[in-house]
Formats: sequence, structure tokens, C-alpha cells
Amino acid sequence: MQTPDGRVVGRHQGLMYYTLGQRQGLGIGGQKDGSAEPWFVAAKDMASNTLIVVQGHDHPLLLRATLAAGQLSWIAGVAPDPDRPCTAKTRYRQTDAACRITRLEGDTLELAFEQPQWAVTPGQSVVLYDGEVCLGGGHHALLNPGQTHQLSESQCRRGAGSADDAARTHGHHAER
Repeated sequence: MQTPDGRVVGRHQGLMYYTLGQRQGLGIGGQKDGSAEPWFVAAKDMASNTLIVVQGHDHPLLLRATLAAGQLSWIAGVAPDPDRPCTAKTRYRQTDAACRITRLEGDTLELAFEQPQWAVTPGQSVVLYDGEVCLGGGHHALLNPGQTHQLSESQCRRGAGSADDAARTHGHHAER
């Protein structure tokens, strides 16, 4: 485990056991020359087998203003008008986040959020809404090849229509 500037602060147990935004189970205590803020997983560098960690819940590396998604599924059977304002959820029980579709081509889209979102995690689901109406969604970038994604009516009900509900349906670990 290392900081973005390359300082080694610990050892991880395998990149697959960690998720972006994770705080618990890192095994990093206070550092002699560091702040008292908790540590969070900010990134995984698969090529170098490095877990990048940062201190503080609001560290800039934990925030994303955009995301790409694929394997889209639309409740109405067709994609919404990209000029139509919408909201999205990328995490379980998250407050709806205002966003807009900036690119929509075939089975992929890009979203831009009005406010950066915390710990947007590749492989998780994103669910889009128009008010109380679920429009559909897809999986964040870095998808598993061959995986299908369908949203059910129950996943789109308010309170249950979260990205993690859809993710649990497809075997993804729900984050907190």
C-alpha cells in the first residue's frame, strides 16, 4: 500500500479484497508524520500490484465528476433523451445526484455530475431516474466481459432502486 506520492504505508492482502472508498480492514494506523484522519482506498494499480490509499473522507482522489457505463438496460426499452435532466445513484442509499448524459452511443454512456461523487467504483451499477421514475442503468466502466445487466421493477422502486441492489443481483459486492 502506498500514498499517491509513492510513500509505502503498509502491505495489502491482494487487490481483489479491497474496493474504492474502503476504510475498514486496511491495517494502517496513525503515521508518525501523517494526520490523524482515517485512511481510504483511492485506487488500484493492477500493473504494479499497488493499492493507493489516501487520508481523509473528502480527499480529491476519492471524488469523480464523471463516469462511463456499459451494458445498458432501459425500462422503456429505449434510451432517454440525452438532453433530459436526470439523477443517478452509484451507491446503496445514496441521495439522488443531479447529472446529465454527455455521450450515448449504442450500449455505452458517459455521465457528468453537477457535484463530484464519492468513491465511484468500476464494476458497480449506476441507476438513472427522472424524478421518481427509474429510467434504467448499466455498469460502471471496466466491466466483466459477457456479463448481462437487467434491472427489474423491484430494483427500480424508490428505496430499493439503488446501484447496489442491481449489483447484488449480478454478484457484485455492495459497498458501504
